[in-house]
Amino acid sequence: MVEFIAIIQKFGEKGEKTGWSYIEVPMHIANEINEGAKKSFRVKGFLDSYPISQVALVPMGAGDFIMAINAEIRKGIRKEEGAQLQVSLELDTSKIAIDQDFLDCLENEPKAKQQFDPLPEGHKKYFSNWISSAKTLETKTKRINQALFGLANQMDYGQMIRHFKAQKEKLS
Repeated sequence: MVEFIAIIQKFGEKGEKTGWSYIEVPMHIANEINEGAKKSFRVKGFLDSYPISQVALVPMGAGDFIMAINAEIRKGIRKEEGAQLQVSLELDTSKIAIDQDFLDCLENEPKAKQQFDPLPEGHKKYFSNWISSAKTLETKTKRINQALFGLANQMDYGQMIRHFKAQKEKLS
């Protein structure tokens, strides 16, 4: 387990990363976790005493990486931009768990399954987390149907979300 201190930062205007909270993981630390890594990889460990798993370190050039600190993590650590964190990380090689109801439905939709199966694990996780985060069965069912539609129409997660957002705006 690699340990270091990091400061929570926030991107200003930075394309798709605009407004993200994150910590920097310098190249020498990333190399201790996953030697020679140049592409994104997943880690597990602790931010202060808050446990994390299957969190991606994303390359940012010159060998350095960042870890996004999403709202769920910020709530768990009770810290915002500018706060100091005690970080303990190691490589996470565990398989990403995909929502079982979604997997069951994919079996009945061959076009959607054909599009889903070759996706990188992280992209599969976008769909699964979105579906699993539904607070009601009705919302979960709606999201599974939207995911199946999007995949069957060769949309990635972002395209699918934008498609249904545009549909909703047309109805308003």
